[in-house]
Amino acid sequence: MIIDLVGASRLDDIEHIEKALRRCVEVSKATLLHIHLHHFTPNGGVSGVAVLSESHISIHSWPEADYAALDVFMCGEAEPHNAIEVLREAFSPSDIRVGEHLRGQDMV
Repeated sequence: MIIDLVGASRLDDIEHIEKALRRCVEVSKATLLHIHLHHFTPNGGVSGVAVLSESHISIHSWPEADYAALDVFMCGEAEPHNAIEVLREAFSPSDIRVGEHLRGQDMV
């Protein structure tokens, strides 16, 4: 899934973002291997990835625009759609835009 958070808050709070990503992994029934986040200055944006056994969740935030872009890619028995509500609760966006691209269909 490609997820855009519009009118979102707490996009410069790296600890909050890590907590939200961990919760997304948990509710999606995925397996966390590693999280790496980077806090940019001076705007305070955060970029990073949660590496999963099932693939990954990445985030790039622009707090000055109240916007974040996330990629939620999972395979197997994971339930990535469950992450949407976690993101809604964590960042209180005025709008969430979700696109879905089923990768590797009929190939894997």
